[in-house]
Order: sequence, then structure tokens, then C-alpha cells
Amino acid sequence: MRIHLTSVFVDDQAKALRFYTEILGFVKKNDVPVGETDRWLTVVSPEEPDGTELLLEPVGHPAARAYRDALVEDGIPLAQFAVDDVRAEYERLRGLGVRFTQEPLEMGPVTTAVFDDTCGNLIQLATRPQ
Repeated sequence: MRIHLTSVFVDDQAKALRFYTEILGFVKKNDVPVGETDRWLTVVSPEEPDGTELLLEPVGHPAARAYRDALVEDGIPLAQFAVDDVRAEYERLRGLGVRFTQEPLEMGPVTTAVFDDTCGNLIQLATRPQ
């Protein structure tokens, strides 16, 4: 068993696609219309095009919105992305206008930082120990 797909609930799929591809550097994998306005919209890491997909899922369900908003209010990231160097990625993303809610912080053998994805979520970056 392995993880194939996970979701982030987003306010606007088009805005999320721009942010996740143009700013974060992910690559669009699937874009299939679902109903009148929604899409099955996934992105993947360019380093693992056949790896885990991230579904940019509309936050239409009231429970999903309440859950996501409560996490943001408490400063809790919804997801974590692995990077080789959190400090370098922090500087790169800040240079592109990304707002961080937590600057790089060493937590034992791991360094983390948290940013606002502009679509309603906090996302944590983490460097795994070598």
C-alpha cells in the first residue's frame, strides 16, 4: 500500500493552479471538468511525475471549510512538503511574494517554515535530516 493522492481544499481552483505551478513549481497532472464549475485538478512534483498527486479540491463542503479555517486560525499547517534546504526555499519563495507565518525554525534534526498558499491553507516546508 502507498499514498497515491492527497487533497488541499482551495477557494479558487484557477488561482490555486497558478500558485502551485508558477510559484511552488509543481506540474499539472490532471485537469478534468466535474459538474458545472469544478475540476479534478491535480499537480505533482516535477521530480516525481508518477508520484503522489495533490488534488486542488474545491472547498465546497461546509465541514471542509470549517476544518480548514480552524487549522489556519490556530496556525496549523494542512500539509507538509519536503525540500532539500528550507532556508533556501524560504528565500526563493519570499522573493516571489509568498507570505510566511513561520520563518525557518530548527526543530531538532528538522528545519521547518510555514507559508500561506493564498488559497486558504497553511503549508509547512521541512528538510528531513540527512
